[in-house]
Amino acid sequence: MEVVTGAMGNLLPKLGELLMDEYNLHKCVKKDVEFLRKELASMHAALIKVGEVPRDQLDRQVKHWADEVRELEDVVDKFLVRVEGIQQPHDNTGRFKELKSKMLGLFKKGKNHHRIADAIKEIKEQLQEVAARRERNKLDGIAPNPGEAVVIDPCLRALYIEVTELVGIYGKRDQDLMRRLSLETNDDASNKRLKKVSIVGFGGLGKTTLARAVYQKIKGDFDCGAFISVGRNPDIKKVFRDILIDLGNSHSDLVILDANQLIKKLHEFLENKRYLVIIDDIWDEKLWSYINLAFSNSNNLGSRLITTTRNLDVSKSCCSSADDSIYHMKPLSKDDSRRLFYKRVFADENGCPNEFEQVSKDILMKCGGVPLAIITIASALEVKLKSEWDILLQSLGSGLTEDNSLEEMRRIQSFSYYDLPCHLRTCLLYLCIYPEDSEIDRDRLIWKWVAEGFVHHGDQGTSLFLLGLNYFNQLINRSMIQPIYDDLGQVHACRVHDMVLDLIRNLSQAKFVNVLDGTGDSMSFQGNNVCRLYFQDRNKDHEGTPLRNFTGISRVRSITIFTSAINIMPFLSRFEVLRVLDLSYCNLGKSSSLQLNLKGVGHLVHLRYLGLAGTGIRELPAEIGNLQLLEVLDLKSNELQELPPAVGKLRRLIYLNVYLNKVVPTPGVLQNLTSIEVLMGLLVSVNIIARELGNLARMRLLLIHFKDGSLDLYESFVKSLGNLLHIESLYINCGSGETSFELMDLLGECWMPPVHLRKFVSWMPSQLSALRGWIIRDPSHLSNLFELILSSVKEVQQQDVQIIGGLLSLRLLWIQTTHQTQRLLVIGADGFRRMVEFRLDCGSAAQIKFEPGALPRAEVVAFSLGVRVAKEDGNRGFDLGLQGNLLSLQGRVRVYMYCGGARVGEAKEAEAAVRHTLKARPNHPPVHIEMKPRIAEGAHDDDLCEDKEN
Repeated sequence: MEVVTGAMGNLLPKLGELLMDEYNLHKCVKKDVEFLRKELASMHAALIKVGEVPRDQLDRQVKHWADEVRELEDVVDKFLVRVEGIQQPHDNTGRFKELKSKMLGLFKKGKNHHRIADAIKEIKEQLQEVAARRERNKLDGIAPNPGEAVVIDPCLRALYIEVTELVGIYGKRDQDLMRRLSLETNDDASNKRLKKVSIVGFGGLGKTTLARAVYQKIKGDFDCGAFISVGRNPDIKKVFRDILIDLGNSHSDLVILDANQLIKKLHEFLENKRYLVIIDDIWDEKLWSYINLAFSNSNNLGSRLITTTRNLDVSKSCCSSADDSIYHMKPLSKDDSRRLFYKRVFADENGCPNEFEQVSKDILMKCGGVPLAIITIASALEVKLKSEWDILLQSLGSGLTEDNSLEEMRRIQSFSYYDLPCHLRTCLLYLCIYPEDSEIDRDRLIWKWVAEGFVHHGDQGTSLFLLGLNYFNQLINRSMIQPIYDDLGQVHACRVHDMVLDLIRNLSQAKFVNVLDGTGDSMSFQGNNVCRLYFQDRNKDHEGTPLRNFTGISRVRSITIFTSAINIMPFLSRFEVLRVLDLSYCNLGKSSSLQLNLKGVGHLVHLRYLGLAGTGIRELPAEIGNLQLLEVLDLKSNELQELPPAVGKLRRLIYLNVYLNKVVPTPGVLQNLTSIEVLMGLLVSVNIIARELGNLARMRLLLIHFKDGSLDLYESFVKSLGNLLHIESLYINCGSGETSFELMDLLGECWMPPVHLRKFVSWMPSQLSALRGWIIRDPSHLSNLFELILSSVKEVQQQDVQIIGGLLSLRLLWIQTTHQTQRLLVIGADGFRRMVEFRLDCGSAAQIKFEPGALPRAEVVAFSLGVRVAKEDGNRGFDLGLQGNLLSLQGRVRVYMYCGGARVGEAKEAEAAVRHTLKARPNHPPVHIEMKPRIAEGAHDDDLCEDKEN
């Protein structure tokens, strides 16, 4: 049973701070408030100290006492709502003074005075009962409060590459594994048959890392590929669906199919394709026998199937034919272990001080060459004294072996866990709700931490999300979670290694979280022990065990459903202290179990997070306005048409997402949402709504659509935009009307981007004059611009290429033109020095050439080639200047080849020339050439390609 403070770090001290400002007005409650303030602060500090001690070292009485103290959170939470939702605000000092004034008014009212006095008396009595059973603790520790931004260690990405090298794919062991795959496509019949290779080894050795690296390295040699993780309790239908989706099938077409139909669809899809499929983390032979059915009718095109498992018997089952082979994963050598350890701790594999050499060797001996153990322990030791290294060494036991790896791995990782500050431990434990191998979206996770109260208030005005981002980055820096990078090298999600997941599930408890997955006794729990419920079962609807039959529902603080089965849900009004309700992608449109229109949601007065994305709802109930404490409202991907006036009552709302709806807010709604930081997807059609945006001064991300734009509307919007001084990401969609040019002109003339603007995306016809204006007036205002996406740009001139190329922070550029006039654009070597993803589509009217040394860091490149223009301008060899360029490419190269007006033979010649040049790159990037229009099968070389772009 792991002791965590949960939201107490916010709730308990906050109560004392608010009441202490007012209690002198009423002497009758002065002593009680003074008692509460001191007692709550003492108990909070005591909980933190208890949390520092490993669970197996805690006295049973201490555990019981900690449970009782934590249960007081509900009492305090209810009290705050009983006095009309009074809480210390998190936005600014002015709001704090406003609430203090409101509290003063409450005390002056006799009725409210008695309510508050009675509530304080009730809390005091409960505190005294708890104290009577346990001697009070007097402690002086408080939870850290990170105020400065924490960034992810830039060495980490290189470190993960280093791990990849060490576990085999780029090292000496690469030769053995690649030999087993036999990728040569010669006439040898054995190479043409489907070959299976199973990577086997115990947890933490790097099997998944190796498999993923192999996949990335060789997938370009196959027609299609898929990489999916299975885990301990998989749903076989989901496994087949995931394979098909990874291969390129639509998710919507697969949901209604059963297992046999999915297998048949896989057979049909793979019938004439050379494929590479990796099935990661298989635990069960029977499961493999089902998966193998999907590949039983394999063709003879040289396909490959790779599996990973911890179980040798499973591995043997995966490799049943003579062409198959088992690859035994081995620990790192002493030299490689030392290299990895030193690089993490000392930032240099040769930089170990003499005094640390022996203790480093001894610790590495205990880690047994397991990369996960080495990185975990190194991350914890990075800033510690030599004496602390010695203490750790004594606590590690006898070291890792294949037989006791799980127990010793837990011991190693538990050291890193208890080395975390208390608030980070709580956030890490929260991750045990997610299924194995889940890709956990960063922002959604942080918003849940905020709603749960795990993110403690910093200075007045500090964004809770940004504080939560600090927590997330710290967990990555300490190697407790694994970062998932997007194409630009930015962390957008994380994954929990299954060994870490095993640790936190082992440390967690029913009082912190109860995961219901439809297996074993997961549906049987004592109601009084329930704080958070998570449903992970994708096979069953639990129709026989609805939650409404259980007692203790009133204690539940959080509900998250990872499945479409929601028939077990009780009436919402029964949840008295619910903070988080996440029903995302549950089909509420056809369900009667949630009263269709969320009847009863207005009773959830403690709710902070309401996730209704993709649920099929068509309207919000008016009682949504009762949720005065709501901070996150996620409504994306639904069929909403209107944002009702009741939403305007949600003055604490920080995040509102109605993306992919056609939601028009009622005038007057937005002006009250002054705490909003993220607003996504609203459709603006009248001036008054555009003006209201100017009141949302805390806005960091704005995604907005305009309907039937007019000059007056755009002027109102641009004026409002000038008040959004914290904007970091701006997405604007203005439709296809000519008036959208007016909006870009206004932006260029009347608005100057704040210096911290990182993303600017425009889905509307526009010109680059606004961008030129910003740079000419003050280029420093775009010094942090990271992404620039402009669709339907009228034209791009060479001057624009040079100006944009000079933006030093730019990593992604995506421009599409509509009426290009300049026939040749040259990408110079002096610009775009940090560009990672470069996409420039100028249609058929231009050709693009690259100077030697251009785009030195580009990993993804897409560009256009007008075949007729190239020939007319003398470029008959279709030389694009690619020789010696694009050496950093890791992703696909896409060429938009416009053939209109050219002969079929010329188009084919251009395609062959470009493909040959790109294939000659040392990194052999996958090449996709999109012919516009497509050349009809059987067309003759002298035929003319139609002069159109489609």
